[in-house]
Amino acid sequence: MKYYTSHMKKLVKNNKELQEKLKNIMKEHDLEKGFALKALYHAEVASGGKYQDAYREFDTPQ
Repeated sequence: MKYYTSHMKKLVKNNKELQEKLKNIMKEHDLEKGFALKALYHAEVASGGKYQDAYREFDTPQ
């Protein structure tokens, strides 16, 4: 599965829990939003993460 910033932004926008996790990552590690999104992707989406199915839904043509 490939990382797409636009997919992560949509996923976070639609999920309050991910919004909080993103804010925490940015604050704890002093990261800019783009880097924090990528860290969140690797922590919660990639390799069978909790939000992998929701992320994959953005790949399906509508």
